[in-house]
Amino acid sequence: MERLAGEVYTVPTDTPEADGTLAWDSTTLVLATVHCGTVTGLGYTYAPPAAARVIDGLLADVVTGISVLDVPRANEAMARAVRNAGLPGVAAQALSAVDIALWDAKARVLGLPLVQLLGAARDDVPVYGSGGFTTYGDSRLERQLRDWVETEGIPRVKIKIGESWGRCEDRDLRRVTQARAVVGPKTGLYVDANGGYGMKQAVRVAAGLADEGVVWFEEPVSSDHPDALAAVRAQVTPDVTAGEYGYTLSYFRHMLAARAVDCLQADVTRCGGITVWLRVAALAQSHGLEISGHCAPHAHVHAAAAVPNLRHLEWFHDHVRIERLLFDGTLDADGGSLGVGQTQAPGLGLSIAGERAAPYRTG
Repeated sequence: MERLAGEVYTVPTDTPEADGTLAWDSTTLVLATVHCGTVTGLGYTYAPPAAARVIDGLLADVVTGISVLDVPRANEAMARAVRNAGLPGVAAQALSAVDIALWDAKARVLGLPLVQLLGAARDDVPVYGSGGFTTYGDSRLERQLRDWVETEGIPRVKIKIGESWGRCEDRDLRRVTQARAVVGPKTGLYVDANGGYGMKQAVRVAAGLADEGVVWFEEPVSSDHPDALAAVRAQVTPDVTAGEYGYTLSYFRHMLAARAVDCLQADVTRCGGITVWLRVAALAQSHGLEISGHCAPHAHVHAAAAVPNLRHLEWFHDHVRIERLLFDGTLDADGGSLGVGQTQAPGLGLSIAGERAAPYRTG
C-alpha cells in the first residue's frame, strides 16, 4: 500500500429528519482512498469530518508499506496506533473506512468481486426499508412506505418512534397504526426507538406494538445498558435488537453475555471494518443468533453475503440516497434483496461519481 488519504462529503437531507433522540439536516460521509500501484480502493464511514483527520494524521503512515493482501495486519496496526487517541468513536470510524478500502483494493488487485474473495454464503442479501422519521407528516410517511412496499417490493419496513425521548407515546403508537394500515398485514413491520424510552415505558409501549404485529423493536432503551435491554427483551413480544454503536469486538461480547438481543446489529463503518464485522458475525453465530448490518448498505453487502447467519441489511433512506449520489455502481433493492452474487465488478464495485459528487466535497 503506497498512499492513503481521507476526503469529506456533506449532503443535505431532502427534508428535516429526526429519530427518538437526535435531529439532523445533513449527513457527512468520510471517504478513505488507498493507492496500490495502478489500483485504487475505497471505503467510507458516516462520521464527522474529524474522521478524515484521523485517517491522514494517525493512520496513513501506519498502513503505508503494508501489503494490501494483509488486511488483518493493517487493521491491528491501526488499532494500536489510535490507542492514546481512544479507539471507540471517531477513531474506530476512521479505521473502519480504511479497512473497507483495503479489502476493496485487495479484491481489485486479485481481479475479484469482494464477495468472491470472502467466499459467498448466499447470492442475494435481504434488506428492509428504513426511515419513517419522527419529523414526517402522515402523507410523507405513507409515500415512503408505499415506495418501499409497492414500488420496490421490499417485504419489511421500519419507522422511528420514541419521539422526543419518549415523551410522545400516543403519537408513536398512532404512527405505528398508520404504518400497518399502509403496508398491510403481510409486510414485516419494525420500529426503532434509538434508546428513547425508559425500561418500564418500553415494556408498556411494546404491548401496543404487539397489537399491530411489530416484530422488531430496535433499541427500546439505550444500548449503553445491556442489562436493561435484556430486562425488556424478557417481557416483550417483538425481537429486541441493538448493536449499531459497537466500536470494539469486546462490546459485542458483553452484549451477548447479557442476553440483551434477539438479533445482533453491527455497523461495518464503525465496528472496525469488514475485518471485525466478520468476527462479530461469527461471535453472534456462536451464540445461536443472526446478525443484521446497520445502515451503509453498499459498504456491507459483500461481507453480508459471506456470512451464513445474516438476517438482513438496513436499506436506510439517507444512506441509499447518498450512496447513489456519490458513487457509481450502486445496487437496486427490487424484490427486497441485493443481488450481489451476480456482480462481476471487482472489489465493492463502487467508484466515486466524479462531477456528480464534487459539489458535496467539503474537505
